[in-house]
Order: sequence, then structure tokens, then C-alpha cells
Amino acid sequence: MMWTRRLSGFGVAAPASLLAVCGHAAIAADTGPPPSVDTLAPIEVTAQKMAPPEIHGRRDYDLAHDLQAITGTAADVLNEIPSVDVDADGVVSLRGDTHVTILIDGKPAAQIAGAAAADGLFQLPANEIVRIEVMTNPPAQYKAEGAAGVINIITRKARATTPSSQLLANVGNDERYNLGASGNAQAGRFSLSGVLGLRQDDRQRDVRDMRTALDPATGQPVQSAESVAEHIRRLTPSGKATLDVALDPDDSLTLGFSHRERQGRRHFDQFDSSGLPGAAPDALSLRASAGREWRLDGGQTLEFDHRFAAPGETLRVTLQRAVFREREHYDYLDTDILPPAAPTRDTLDLALDLVTTEAGIDYTLPLAAGRDLKLGYDFEDDSNSFANGGATIDPLTGLPVTNPVLTNAFHYLQRVHAAYGSVTAVQGEWSMQAGLRLERTLATYPQVTGDAAIDHRYAGLYPSLHVERSLSDQVTASLALSRRLTRPDPEALDPFVDHQDTQNLRAGNANLRPQDTRAIELGIERNTKPLDLALTAYLRQNHDSVTDVTQVVSADVVLVTKANLPSDRSEGLEFSLKGRPSKRWSYGLSGNLFDSQIDAVALGAPGLQSTRGVNGKANLDFRPTPADTWQVSASRSDRRLTPQGTIGSINLVNLGLKHQFRDNLYAVLTVSDLFGGQVLRRSVDTAVLTDRYQRTQIGRIAYLGVVYHAGGLKAHKPEAFDYDP
Repeated sequence: MMWTRRLSGFGVAAPASLLAVCGHAAIAADTGPPPSVDTLAPIEVTAQKMAPPEIHGRRDYDLAHDLQAITGTAADVLNEIPSVDVDADGVVSLRGDTHVTILIDGKPAAQIAGAAAADGLFQLPANEIVRIEVMTNPPAQYKAEGAAGVINIITRKARATTPSSQLLANVGNDERYNLGASGNAQAGRFSLSGVLGLRQDDRQRDVRDMRTALDPATGQPVQSAESVAEHIRRLTPSGKATLDVALDPDDSLTLGFSHRERQGRRHFDQFDSSGLPGAAPDALSLRASAGREWRLDGGQTLEFDHRFAAPGETLRVTLQRAVFREREHYDYLDTDILPPAAPTRDTLDLALDLVTTEAGIDYTLPLAAGRDLKLGYDFEDDSNSFANGGATIDPLTGLPVTNPVLTNAFHYLQRVHAAYGSVTAVQGEWSMQAGLRLERTLATYPQVTGDAAIDHRYAGLYPSLHVERSLSDQVTASLALSRRLTRPDPEALDPFVDHQDTQNLRAGNANLRPQDTRAIELGIERNTKPLDLALTAYLRQNHDSVTDVTQVVSADVVLVTKANLPSDRSEGLEFSLKGRPSKRWSYGLSGNLFDSQIDAVALGAPGLQSTRGVNGKANLDFRPTPADTWQVSASRSDRRLTPQGTIGSINLVNLGLKHQFRDNLYAVLTVSDLFGGQVLRRSVDTAVLTDRYQRTQIGRIAYLGVVYHAGGLKAHKPEAFDYDP
């Protein structure tokens, strides 16, 4: 994995002049060589895609030599990036904050947004990803959404001037496998690239939950336990294509299409018990589930680029539509062992539809040497529909009878208008990027079962500033300031109760407010060969952040819902150390020393709470021979504070081996989570509830794969991570 800091206007790595800041679509464009265009009589066509600009405060992570990127998923490679963590459910956090905006090629994608985000990262094959950008204080052309920052996943776009292709096949344990093919072709004005994939995944999870709660009916303590064994197997075919058309020397058009469809089965057995503390249980039950699921992720993009006569003056128009649809069906058999009762059967159907449509215009105008102006407008339309249907099976007729408690509908509409402007300037050893973004949001709930429509309207100004100064050819200092917001996730707004786990119910809150965040960073970097060092001190203050709140419903049932936390703060020191002591060895070490404070008095906490910890990552590459590469990586996310308790630490170790048979053929062996450290531990301690919850992702995942290249795209040389800036 290449670790690079993009710095404009400093040292030997800086360009002579700073490129104009382009729109978010431009930032996401692949930085490979632009497509050449054949000569067409009598006109010689020389148009090319606009190159992406340098962006202040952006860190790039190249996956070219990361072996996990060949066999794993987006979640696997994100877990190896400094300050980024992904838990067993696919929830991403940046510097410990889960309020992260994740983009694909600089654009929103329904498959990794809202309720689809966590699961979508396990669907996206890592071999489709070229690099990942992380911005903790993004510039104004990016949405203000996401308190922690933006993670931009750049996918593969072949732009070779000659036809090329790549084939890969990976076989894993527990009947896992993934197959992939990618390639490109060019003819005159047209350049086409595409990716096909097929993946079968297998997941097993084990849940243990022990709690003591005061029974709301009697006021007496009741001790209960839950044990769940879950097995999920999924098959996912996928396809993606991009067509670039050079209309003339100054105009180009890009068309994009993606489709990923998943289907599978999901089974679990749930055993519950409850009784007085220290006594034998007086209630025992078994719940068996047989389920099936289907999911569709699709998207279409259209992009037009125009170059004006003045050097550097450009216009970009983008249009995108992303769709996510999910259907789940579960059949349950409930058996009461104590007190004994006749078994009962019931069903549950879940439907989710998310459609995002976005249009944008970005204009770049060079003002003078070293100065550029960027203006733009974005419009986003989000339509989110949730529908639940529950029924009990009549024991005499065998027919379903609708259960009104489980049957409901929630429709959420959101429209966001945004306008922004930013200025980039370079003067001597100084470089500055300042921007201001205005966003206006209209959110409505036109359909809520049993309730009237609800409207939320709000607007805000979101400034950003990034200043850098070159202290020497090797040392750079930086300052970043920003204000950001986090809109409540549509699923967090859905007020209806999710009954998939009968002992741990979940529900949203339609009255949640958006979170407001102010952030400041101070950084310094020293880039030398063979050692690079970076230090960043940061402070982030949040108001109205959305958090989970656990309530006791009955003696053995709790409800996890959503609420706004009055305020919380996090501060820390982030460090990164990268080096290559010899041609055979290279290493990386990064970490985040953090302190977080929560003011949750309004939610029932006794007072201000705080916690300190260290999140860290390390990787080591060794090349014993010119044809072999060995990799080992380890990560630890420390204990985190919640308003009512804590979430425990997670430790992961991954291994990778690669052997090159020839320039275009190699084999890879990877093992992820070598020691089974992907365990979520959550504790809740309140006056009426003590809860210890543990969910384990079972199984070390091993893959053995083969990769073959043909044509213009050659395989990467068998070398360690590239740490050159």
C-alpha cells in the first residue's frame, strides 16, 4: 500500500504552480494516463480528460501492492488504513468517529450510504479499488456532510492506449470464492473499460448477551441471557463499465454503469432464558429462523467536461443516479420450553429502497499566477422507503394472519441545494486554500404509518481553510479549520421497531436533529528517504450528535433507539512513521492517541464522562527473493466511550504471501483475522440495566488466488509497499 501526502507548493515534491481546485467528480477521477485519440481526417483530435488537482490535507493510499486488495473486500483494505477502522458489521470510523461520508469515485453511492453502508463494504471487491483518499477537513467542493471527514474510494479505470485485460480467481475456506475479469479497449474517439465479478461469501456469527434489569412491572431485578448462532451465505455477481468519448479537442463525455446483485440465505438459532438473580431460570425459549435475502446496487453516471480557450479554465457538468434495493424474508419457529407451550410460527418481511439523484456544475477560473477560483452548485434528491410486514401462522389453517404491531411503512424524502466557492493561492513558501459552502436542506416524511407527515428545514454556512508552509525542502507545517454537519441517517429516523432480535429491539427517532461539528488541526511532516514522519494534533467539538440509547422494555427485553447527544468532544495526536531500511524490507507504523469527552446528563448519565486510549496500526513487508513478497499487518482500536457504557477494543492480524511466476502471472495467499479478534463487546451500565453484549465474527478467512494480466496493463513488480511521496 502506498502512503502519500499530497502537498501543494512545498519542497521538491511540489508543482511549480498549484492546479485549480476541481469539483468532487474531478477529484475522484483516475489519475492514470489520459486516453489517446486517433487522428481522424481532416481533424486531429487531441482532447483528454481533465487531470485531478492537488487537494490540501488529502492523504492517498495506493493499494497496488496490498495483497489483501487482491482477495478481500473494501472493508478489509479500509481496516489497514491509518486512523480508519471497520468493525464486524462493516461500520466505518475515522479517528473513532463513525460519522464518515464514504464516496465512490467522488460521488455518493446508495450501496454505501445510510442503512446500506455497512453491508455494502462487504460486497465491494477490493480488486476493483485503485486507491483510497482520506480527508479529515475536506475543501468546499466536497459536501459538508460527515463530521469525521470524507473517505473517497477510487475504483479501477483502465486507460491504456492498447487493449489489456486481467483475470483473477481466488478460492477460500468454507466454500468461499471470488472471480474477476477487467479490461479496456480503445478505438478512435472512444475508450471503454469494464469489470466483471462473482463472489460467494460465508459469514458465521456468535452472540452472547447477559443482562440484569429492573422489571418495569414489578421493580424487581431479573437476570436474562441470550445466545444466538447465525450463518449467512451469499452469492454476488457484479459488473461495471465506463465509456469515455472525446467529442472534440476541448470537450469530452463520460458514461458510467454499475450493477451488483446479491442473493443468499440467512439462518440463526436463538436461545433465551430469564429468572431471578442466583436462582434457576423460570423461562426458557428457543427461536429458529430460516431466511432468504436479495439486494441490488446499481448506478448510472453522465459527465461532460469542457476546456475554455484560457489555460486552466474548465467547466464540468455531472449527473448521477444510484439505487439500492433490499428484500428479506424470515420464517420463525418459536418453542417455549419453560413454561411449556405449543410451538408457534410467524414470518417477517423487510423491504428497503434508496434512490439518490445528484446533479452538479463546477467551474474553475485561473485568476493570476498561483491563484485559482472555483465555483459550483450541487443538487441532491434522496428518496428512502422502508416497509415491514409481519404475520402469525394460524395453527389450524396454516394461513398467515397480519400482525399490525410488525406491519408499517416509512417514506423519507430529502433534497439538498448547495453552492460553494473556493480560492487557492500560492505565495513563496505559503500555500492556502479557503472555501465557503452554503447548504439548504428540506426533509419530509410524507408517509408514516399511524402518523401525519413531518417536515424539517434548515440551512447553514460551512467554511473551510487549509494553510501550508514549507519550512525546508523536507519539512512542511499545516493548519486546517472547518465546520461540518452530519444529517441523521434515514434508518435512524425510522421510528418503527425492528423485531429481528426479540430480546434486543431497535428503532429510530423521526425528530433527530443534524449534528454540528467544528474542527481544527495542526500538522507537521518530514519527508526523507528512507524515513517519513507525520504528526497531526486535532480537536473536534460536536453538538447534537446522534447516539444509541438503551431502554428497558420488560424484564428481559431492551429497546435501542436514537437520541441527540447535547455535546461531545474529541482531541488527540495522530502519528505516522514509514520507512524502507533496505530493498528487502519496508514498514509502516501509525496511531491515534485520543481523549474523548461526553456530556450525556440530559440522557441520564451522572455527569461528564471521558476516556483515553490509543488506536494503532503496523505493517511489515519482506521480499526474500525477487519473486516473493511477504506481508503482515496488525491493527488495534481501543475501547470507546458511549453515553451509557463502553464499546471494547478490537485487535486484528492479517497475513499475505505472493509469488511471481512471470511478469504477468502470480499467485497470492492471504489470511485475514488470523487470531479471531473481530469481536464486538458492548457494555451498558445504568440505574435500571447492566448489560454485557458480545458478538463474534467466527472464522479466519483464507484465500488462495491466481492473477493473470494480458495486453497493455502489466502486472505490478514483486516489490514492497511504495513509500515515496
